[in-house]
Amino acid sequence: MKLLWIDLNSSYAHSSLALPALHAQMTDDTSVTWEVVSATINENIGMVVEQIYRKRPDIVASTTWLFNHETLMHILARVKELLPTCIITLGGPEFLGDNERFLRVHPFVRCVFRGEGEESFPQWMKCRETPERWTEIAGLCYIDTDGHYRDNGTARVMRFAELVPPERSIFFNWSKPFVQLETTRGCFNTCAFCVSGGEKPVRTLDIGVIRQRLDAIRAHGIRNVRVLDRTFNYNTRHAKALLELFRTYHPDIRFHLEIHPALLNDELKEVLRQLPPGLLHLEAGIQSLREDVLQASLRKGSLKASLSGLRYLCSLPNMETHADLIAGLPHYRLEQIFDDVRTLAEYHAGEIQLESLKLLPGTAMRLHAAEWGIRYSPYPPYEVLCTDAISPEELQTARQLSRMLDAYYNTHAWQKVIRQLILNDEFFLHDFLSYLIAGNLIDQPMSLEKRGLVLYAYCKQAYPNFATEVTRAWIEAGMSLKKEPAEQVQTKRLAPPARWQVTQGVYRSDLRLCFLPLGNPEEGHGWWYGFESQIQKAGPVFKAFS
Repeated sequence: MKLLWIDLNSSYAHSSLALPALHAQMTDDTSVTWEVVSATINENIGMVVEQIYRKRPDIVASTTWLFNHETLMHILARVKELLPTCIITLGGPEFLGDNERFLRVHPFVRCVFRGEGEESFPQWMKCRETPERWTEIAGLCYIDTDGHYRDNGTARVMRFAELVPPERSIFFNWSKPFVQLETTRGCFNTCAFCVSGGEKPVRTLDIGVIRQRLDAIRAHGIRNVRVLDRTFNYNTRHAKALLELFRTYHPDIRFHLEIHPALLNDELKEVLRQLPPGLLHLEAGIQSLREDVLQASLRKGSLKASLSGLRYLCSLPNMETHADLIAGLPHYRLEQIFDDVRTLAEYHAGEIQLESLKLLPGTAMRLHAAEWGIRYSPYPPYEVLCTDAISPEELQTARQLSRMLDAYYNTHAWQKVIRQLILNDEFFLHDFLSYLIAGNLIDQPMSLEKRGLVLYAYCKQAYPNFATEVTRAWIEAGMSLKKEPAEQVQTKRLAPPARWQVTQGVYRSDLRLCFLPLGNPEEGHGWWYGFESQIQKAGPVFKAFS
């Protein structure tokens, strides 16, 4: 019997854990031959279908989520026409809600799994040809032979620690730039917008087991691990133990994890403060800086504690903390979003990620959307269209603000000067966004250089006192000294001043110097930069002020 898995991702940088997680539990079943067709949602559907058809599978399986849903349905409908006897089964986040409508609209899908599949999928495989036994399979949803919808609830793997790790599967992908690792499953929180909001109880792996898995990951040369724990610091003792373990892998591995700033106590703060630089990349779950918004979203932890914890995390010099906001949450108005972005910039957040709310299947917010006047798309990715607090036009403005933040604040070269502009003028975000929209630039892909040219032109016009700061950012990013942002820069017949204050590197006589004057050039006040003579477009290796 041949099972074919469709590994359909948004890009080749991503790789789902579903296939190796399921296969690892079934390696002893020699009656099943596993095949895989890997693709991205941007590939030609006909080519993907042809690859599947060529392998003539008996069962086709895949995991379904909001960004691959539409493409996957087009593939599966064609596969069923070509291979009418094959059985198609699916799992994934798309099936955490009511699945009857999906199964009736897509009759080529025989059944779907709700919840965690490592135990239920192998059980179904043993009785796949006897549907009368399907009532025994936790989480399975299907239309029976009499046309009735059957729903077996939600599957939970209570013996999480006893699962065979996905890294032991031959299908675990070691070629990606990062791997994913679960050290816990489930979430203590109750966030109404999250598919993990109802995942109870929280189940935890032993530290010794995690160490063994990290040893295997390091042995494969992987340098980035994304910890999939929904709230890494839900338990301070466990979080401390993990951080101490992670420390032993420095500098070989960098860990990406999500932390709840409201749950930081002094003990955990001290551990974080002492970690080596670069060990952690933190995502701080904040969503909104408004108490009524967080309460409506059923998120645990007070706003005061969240802000205090976030400010502490952003102050740490040994790690970068990213913060996220979600437009479309109940009671969250557009002007509050602008204000919250300014607050996060004041905190020196490493990135500000502004996303639009998606009402995912199975979430409490989707079930109670009408109570908050939320209207949303019935098709993936289920984006919110408006609420009682924000109009469709304002949600588009929030989307455009997100584009601007990604282009400028979340880009290292421009972040410092953008932060200064944001904090200098409460209207900067509005005005610069309007400028980008008016110039048809906000949805246009722009290179790093193009973004600098646009910012410099805008500041010359609206914030001339900041033009020099944009020039400094331009130089330090290694941009051309022949372009407009460097129009004040001197490059010819330069000799070092008698005195300067070195802020970066060591001066050598073979360095190419440039000078950015502040005020009257004859007074000699300004910034000096030194470049390696043999490299044309590299950033400066030396910086001083005179």
